[in-house]
Formats: sequence, C-alpha cells, structure tokens
Amino acid sequence: MTLIDGKATAAAIKGEIAEEVKAIIAAGGKQPHLAAILVGHDGGSETYVKNKVLACEACGFKSSLIRFEDDVTEDELLAKVEELNQDDDVDGFIVQLPLPRHIDEQKVIMAIDYRKDVDGFHPVNVGRMAIGLPCFVSATPLGILTLLRRYGVKTSGKKCVILGRSNIVGKPMAQLMMQKNYGDATVTVCHSHSATLREECRQADIIIAAIGQPDFVTADMVREGAVVIDVGTTRVPDSTRKSGYRLNGDVKFDEVAPRCEMITPVPGGVGPMTICSLMKNTLAAAKKEYYQ
Repeated sequence: MTLIDGKATAAAIKGEIAEEVKAIIAAGGKQPHLAAILVGHDGGSETYVKNKVLACEACGFKSSLIRFEDDVTEDELLAKVEELNQDDDVDGFIVQLPLPRHIDEQKVIMAIDYRKDVDGFHPVNVGRMAIGLPCFVSATPLGILTLLRRYGVKTSGKKCVILGRSNIVGKPMAQLMMQKNYGDATVTVCHSHSATLREECRQADIIIAAIGQPDFVTADMVREGAVVIDVGTTRVPDSTRKSGYRLNGDVKFDEVAPRCEMITPVPGGVGPMTICSLMKNTLAAAKKEYYQ
C-alpha cells in the first residue's frame, strides 16, 4: 500500500510555481495577485483562508484579504465583487463559501468575472470544463487529478466510482474523469440514494469519496488493489486533541488502507492539493492563459 502524500506534493508544486514567478518578475512581468473575501468567522473558513494566504507567500504571490461581518448586505458584497472585477492589479479572487443565509450564493458567484474566477465555480468555467475547453477547473477536482498523475495512477479505461454529486467536487470530478484529455475513465456517480452503491464500489479501480459522511467507505466496499481518494474532512469531537476535534475522512482508513494499492490520508491528502490548485489557477490567470 502506498500513501499518497498531498502535503509533500503540494509543497513541491508551490516550489515550482515560486520559481516561475521569480522568472516572470525578473523579466519585468507583474507579480500575481490573489484576493479573498471572507464573510463572518466560520472556523473552517478562517483556517482555509489563512492557509491560502500562507500559500500565496510560498508561491511569491501578492495576496489581499477582505473581511466582512455576518450582517453584510448582499448589495455591499456584490459591490465589493464588482470592485475586484474592475481592479487590474487583481488577477484572481475568491469569495469564501459558505455565505450567511440572507445572501444568495449563486448570485454572488454569477457576479464574479469568469476571467478572475480562480475557484472555477462560475457557469462559464463549469460549461467550458464540461465540453473540454480551456478554463479554470474547480480546485479540489484539479488537485485530485494532479495527485493521480504525479503518482502515476493509470486512469484511461479504468472504472472510477465517485461518491457524491456536489457542484464543487462530485459533478466536476465526474466530468473530468470521463473526458479523453483528462481521466479517460469509465465513470459511475453514486450518492445517498443509489440502490447499488456498495456493488458499484466493489467493482471500482478508483474510488473518489466526497459524500461528507465520516467513515462511510468500509473495507467490504473496496476491492483488493483499488486506488482510494478521500475528499472528506468532517470535524469529529475528540477529547484527546487540544482543539477538541479531529478531521475525519469519508473512508474508514485503518480497515480500508490494507486493501488498497494507493490511498490518501485525512488530513494531508486532498486538502493541501486544493489550495495548491488555487495557486495554479491564479498563476494561469496572471499569465492570461485561458482568457485575454
């Protein structure tokens, strides 16, 4: 069994990005600039945005963090989005989700200039991805693809089961894994109402678990020699930890790992690659690789 080390892979890629940024600046080019909007004080979002700022430093990017309290109006938030759309120094920006209930998340996503949408959530980027055109690919699926490639996992013609159908992971992951120029796999998407979920998993060469239920994938669902990618990051109470909780994946790691050819841990697997992919998208935005 090989442990897929997302932390080490992400560090290596950030080092590669930093070298490229140095070369761009040395040639008289502009330093890439990523901005983030954070609303409220959600613990998970705070940690994620903090890690994005640190990643920007590691890559040699300029970063800006714009904070709003929970009571910010939708109009105020949309005005800030438009301001970032018009700011020529900002190459890409993200609005950290989830947002408070009184704000329409889809309306905010739609308001972002798709040429700066480095999260890859805008319908233009989602649509371009679906038909195989250059675009900003959603960060978590892009991170998973990068891990599979770096670890030499053969995906072409393989049976891939994706657990979960979210707009952020499940759906884009399925699109990418079936596309000829990405995964080129035979893809099955399962979810909480799938009648044959266990049977589908047992036939899979690759399982990508993004269902949001701790320890959902057990040993009897995984065939010998499968590759398992665990996207789950649920906070589970743990009195032995200083924080009072631990991060738990969707896969029951201790019993599943011995059956696998390769598996990602939680934490230290997909998580670091998500932020790393955001950095890759920001560099692409700064270089105007997809949109002029």
